[in-house]
Amino acid sequence: LESSLLTQPWASVCFGESAFLAKACFGDTGYILLISDLSSVWYESADAEAVGQRSKELNKRLTVHVSSFLHRLRNLMCPLLSGQPDTTTSFSCHHAAGGLSLHVKSELSGLPFYWDFHCCPASMEMVSRHLVRPLIRMSLALQYQVQELSSLLLQKDAEIEDYRESGAALSRDRLRTESFQEEKFQENFMAEVRSGAS
Repeated sequence: LESSLLTQPWASVCFGESAFLAKACFGDTGYILLISDLSSVWYESADAEAVGQRSKELNKRLTVHVSSFLHRLRNLMCPLLSGQPDTTTSFSCHHAAGGLSLHVKSELSGLPFYWDFHCCPASMEMVSRHLVRPLIRMSLALQYQVQELSSLLLQKDAEIEDYRESGAALSRDRLRTESFQEEKFQENFMAEVRSGAS
């Protein structure tokens, strides 16, 4: 499940006043959930036995197969992670003993359905695999993309200047643009980033 979790995108979710990043993967025999407030990262991995035991504790009136519980959990969490939570389902969380507990309240077959995700602090290796390395790779890819686009803009400016020197003129003056200045662009961009972060 953890290898499948690597391919899942992070989603922005809110529980009350608190904002988190989260991603999850559900299978027929268990699930894994990863959640972060960008200061800490927590996770829970539960197999069929753990799901079955907890479902009996939390939902004494419900007698369904573990795979049905997992299917229901997937149907509750996936809309939340895609930004379209079910209005009949409520989520709440609280910090407890170094971990994070996520409480879910919904319905199943007309009966109340409860679930608690008991998340513990993620290991440094897990944080690195799921958060740090992907962010660094994305940052490097974006830097490369900016360099390629800057190079392309400079080439276009040189091409336009060549046209001008050959006597070409714009048919509409409103289309005229300033020459691209890479250093000025970088300075303005960083200033916007800093003001947005403050």
